[in-house]
Amino acid sequence: MSYLKDPRVDSYIDALPGWQREICRQVRDLVHAADPEVEETIKRSVQPYFVLKGNICALMGTKDHVNVFLYDGAIVPDPEHIITGGHENKTARCVAVHEGETLPAEPLAAMFSQIVANNRAGGWRKLKAEGTRPI
Repeated sequence: MSYLKDPRVDSYIDALPGWQREICRQVRDLVHAADPEVEETIKRSVQPYFVLKGNICALMGTKDHVNVFLYDGAIVPDPEHIITGGHENKTARCVAVHEGETLPAEPLAAMFSQIVANNRAGGWRKLKAEGTRPI
């Protein structure tokens, strides 16, 4: 898959341990596959974000896992129950992937596509305010 990479995101990922690099690269490919217009950036000084008409997700390597933060206002369905944290958060939830675990690629890709569709429809805040069901 070919897409425009932000060298700052490359630097962030390249500095992680090998297993975390692999998870982050997989997430990066999945989020770009959700829509060819997805862009990469750095926010909060060092954290990789993927955006399209709003935040889609962010990456954070920690001591023992990688967090994939989903900016969906908790309106994107999670039928596979991959969300591991932030269930009560009003802005973002997360999927934590620990060393030795497999990234739940298929359900995560579906969630990315849903978040992109919601962003294109005005964003989760607008959808919630209107009482509109997610696309």
